[in-house]
Amino acid sequence: MVKFILPEEVLPLRSLVLRNGKPLAECVFEGDRNYDTFHLGYVENDEIRSIASLMRNDYFPEEGEGYQLRGMATHPDFGCRGYGAALINFAVEYMKEYQTIYLWCNARSSAVTFYKKLGFINESPEFDIPGIGFHYEMRLKLK
Repeated sequence: MVKFILPEEVLPLRSLVLRNGKPLAECVFEGDRNYDTFHLGYVENDEIRSIASLMRNDYFPEEGEGYQLRGMATHPDFGCRGYGAALINFAVEYMKEYQTIYLWCNARSSAVTFYKKLGFINESPEFDIPGIGFHYEMRLKLK
């Protein structure tokens, strides 16, 4: 089941999946505690299996209000079960209620197919985020 979780609850999976086991303090993102940021977790058997953080960020200002998907991760033992898609679908329905126009992310190159299946479109050539890896800007229109 998808539910809202606290910022500190995303840190263990961020560390494990996205930051190569770095200390939790090094996995905090600027904006994690902003009033308009929210964090989602896919919870199964009282354990968080997948996470996503969504932060207000009008990256395409001519389009209107946008949110950025950051720090999406699923525990390696629980991949390919639809948990990530469930998080995004929940977030999209929630953001539509607040008139959000689009959702965007810097998608890891290895995850582009996942995002395309959910309706995201590629908005950039591939680029490198030093120390993290290759990405593409992707966007999903909500309206």
